[in-house]
Formats: sequence, structure tokens, C-alpha cells
Amino acid sequence: MHANDQVALVTGAATGIGLATALAFARAGCHVVLADRDADRGEDAAEQVRRLGRRALFVATDVADPGQVEELHRQAFAAFGRIDAACNNAGIEGEMAPTADCTLENFDRIIGINLRGLFLCLREQLRIMEKQPGGGAIVNMASVAGLVGFAGLPAYCASKGGVVQLTRAAAIEYAERNIRVNAICPGAIRTEMIDRITRRDPVSEQQFAALHPMNRMGTVAEVADAVVWLCSPQAGFVTGQALAVDGGLVAR
Repeated sequence: MHANDQVALVTGAATGIGLATALAFARAGCHVVLADRDADRGEDAAEQVRRLGRRALFVATDVADPGQVEELHRQAFAAFGRIDAACNNAGIEGEMAPTADCTLENFDRIIGINLRGLFLCLREQLRIMEKQPGGGAIVNMASVAGLVGFAGLPAYCASKGGVVQLTRAAAIEYAERNIRVNAICPGAIRTEMIDRITRRDPVSEQQFAALHPMNRMGTVAEVADAVVWLCSPQAGFVTGQALAVDGGLVAR
């Protein structure tokens, strides 16, 4: 990005893909607003951004809470006066179970964070970007589970499929207002979330790797670089896309 003094906002920024994305934006020259429920790790992430020579603001935020989402964006705008790029990354995997055994509590929690929470953030970002010169770019974190089905993850698949369709709708609505909206659909990426599922068991990890024609899991940096590219002028004619960063998984 040609991003000196541009401002990027990242949710779920304390760990994993979110942290890697916040740091990638900083390396590209952006000041960064970081949001996460984990205040200690979020503040540490913000300090990592500052060590790269950029300004950083951390706001403890549960994206499932509309009031906290509004406050996050109010503080971001108060601190920087604009948001040029946003990555709505906050999400959870929830509990694995077949559809008939998926509890309503689990379903509502996953939808509330992964889809409704993302919608709350997207809505605030669009309201800010449509009023500022230059528009902006938004990347919503979906998943290959929003493109193909995975047994045992009905609520997660539903939430991420919803993210893809929400992205497409917003992209069409704001295309003439110079706001681009895209989604990224990662495959299995080596993060704490995947570690919770595999329990770092080598056999389980190899099973996840084998889902991908490249026969490995992806890295957080590979996803973060795709986010930054989608927010850059080099992707200026790209909007409404669900970009799979998945080692070829959905090509099968």
C-alpha cells in the first residue's frame, strides 16, 4: 500500500490472523486501530505496531455488543479523523457437533460474533467511509467454510457463508461511492484456533494439511498479505470478491 498516514482498523487483532494483519498494515505505512476482547494481549499488539514506527490505538471490544462496536469506531474517528482500510477479522469456531446436535446457544453465539458482530462493524465503517474523501476498502474475514461444507461445523459454515453474501451485497451498494468490500476465505491456517481443534496432535495436523493440494497449512502472514493487497490501489478494480487463500482446497 502507498499508505503513509492512512489508517487501518482490525478486529480480533490480539492474536493470529488479526495480529499479523495489524502488523502488515503497519509495515505498509498505516497507523492502526486494534480491537479485541483480550485487553492485555491487545495492548501488547498495539505496542508491536508502535515499535514499527506507526501510531496505534487499542480499544477493548466485544463485536457482539452494538454499543462497544459504536464506541470502537467513535474512538477511532476521534483519534485519527478517518478510516481508510478495515479488516473485520474477529470470530470464533464454537463447538463442533453434527447439525442435529448443535445447541441453540452455540449457534446463536457463533452467528452473534461471526456474522452479526461483523455486520455491526461493517455498518459503522461504511458510514465513516462514505463521508470522507477517497472512500475506503474493507476486507471481511470469511472462510473456506463459507464456500464449501464441513461436517461438524454447521453454525460456523452458516456464519461464514453469511459473511460472503453480506460482502457481495455491500460491495454492490457502495461500488460507485469508492468503497470496495471484499472477503477473504482462508483454508486451515496455523493459529491458536487450529491448535485448539488439532490439540497439536501430529496426526490431526497432517489431516488438516492434506485437505489442501499444497499439503500444508497456511501461515498468518500469507493471509495478512492478501488483506493488505485487497486494501491497496493495486486492487483498485476488485470488489465483491470472496478470495480463497487456501492452498487450492476449494479447487478440488
